[in-house]
Parts: sequence; C-alpha cells; structure tokens
Amino acid sequence: MANILGNLNRASLIGGVLLLLTIAIFHGGILDINWVNALLRFAHVLVGIAWIGLLYYFNLVQIPTMPKVPAELKPGVTKYIAPEALFWFRWAALATMLIGLAIAGAPQQAYLVQALTFQPGVALIGLGMWLGIIMAANVWMFIWPAQKIALGIVDGTAEEKAAAGRKAMMFSRTNFVLSFPMLYCMVTRGVIG
Repeated sequence: MANILGNLNRASLIGGVLLLLTIAIFHGGILDINWVNALLRFAHVLVGIAWIGLLYYFNLVQIPTMPKVPAELKPGVTKYIAPEALFWFRWAALATMLIGLAIAGAPQQAYLVQALTFQPGVALIGLGMWLGIIMAANVWMFIWPAQKIALGIVDGTAEEKAAAGRKAMMFSRTNFVLSFPMLYCMVTRGVIG
C-alpha cells in the first residue's frame, strides 16, 4: 500500500480513476451532458478547495508563524515551501474562476450574464462570482507579483522586498476577508438564491 499511496502521482491517478467511475456510474454515459456537468462542478470544487485551503494556510499559519521562525530556518520556507505553495495557489485560483465561469455559461445552465448583473434568482451566486473574480485578480495582479519580489525570485532591495511582502500580505488578507461571503454565496446559492 505504501508503494502505491506513497507516490503522489500514483495516488492522484487512482483518485482520478475512482472519480470517473463514480461519475460514470451515477450520472450516465461518459458523453452525457449530466456527466460533463458533474465533472466540471467537481473540478470547480476541487481546485477551489486547493485555492482557498492555501489562502487559509498563508493567513492562518505561514504569515503569523514566520516572525517566530529563526533566521537560519527561514530560507527553508522562502526558497522551497512558499514558492511551491504559491504555484498551486495561483493556478488553482485561475482554474477555479475559469471553471466556474464555464459552468455558469454552459448551454444547459446559461446564467452567467444574469448572475453577473445580479438578476433575480441568481443574484447571490452572482455576488459570489464577482467576489471570486476579484480574489483571482488579486492573486495574479498583486499577490504573485509582490511575492516574487519578497521571496527574491525577482531582484529587489531589502526595502523593496519588505514593501512587497507587506503588499502581498495585505492583498492576501483582503482575499481572506472576501472568502467568507464568497463561500457563503457559493454554498447557499441553490438553497436560497
């Protein structure tokens, strides 16, 4: 078992196969539109969990803990852990947003424009979509460019690195705050929206 699950690629492949089997069994044929819809919704939730999970990791664990880490140990985080986490963070943000927009714009759904313009019946999901779009934009336009400087991926003086670190933290904290109403809108939209 350790040979199989100890390898991330093998474990991911097994999870993917189990996912496809589950969807095929419970949602009909592979080319059925319900199957495609189920797969898109699952992908949206999966990458959304990765994105928001990393957002919470940064805000609840890494940012508050870094001042307590001894100086000689900080490069372990800034050179190895943070760049890898930021890779998954930014691509999960983009994937979450694009898949969500695809779901809302799919012919069988077709509520994208109505939601983004806050039409009755889809205003709540529309608010969630706008918050998600703003948060994804923050990741790509502010957090990632600032983190590249703060982590030394892009050259900068000590002052520029410190300012970039503060900027990245403030936009990350903004996303943390926005994630609460965004998640509420996404989770409850079918119940009350």
